[in-house]
Amino acid sequence: MIRAGSLWRDLPQRPLDREVTEVILDRQGLRIERILSTGQTTLEGQWYDQDTDEWVLLAVGAARLRIEGEHQDRALAAGDWVLLPAGCRHQVTWTSAGPPTVWLAVRFPPIVEAKR
Repeated sequence: MIRAGSLWRDLPQRPLDREVTEVILDRQGLRIERILSTGQTTLEGQWYDQDTDEWVLLAVGAARLRIEGEHQDRALAAGDWVLLPAGCRHQVTWTSAGPPTVWLAVRFPPIVEAKR
């Protein structure tokens, strides 16, 4: 079955009460999501710590990402992407509300590096 869509479909015109995640594809070991943020951040004291690798693209808007162990938040603008390995603790510390922040997140099993 052919499916199609747009990352820019139904973008909110005003801030949302909560972040919205839409699953685009969920197959064995692979999950692709569109995430809409309008000012939402990770709750104080909480960290994302996933058992999958995550490649995330900021498609629209802007955000700041805090990665445990780094001295500064990473500023992300439209077109920027980050590959977060499994177990990389991170937080979203800011997202733009207007325009909304649109993320494309791809989650997949950790890549095992060959030992040398």
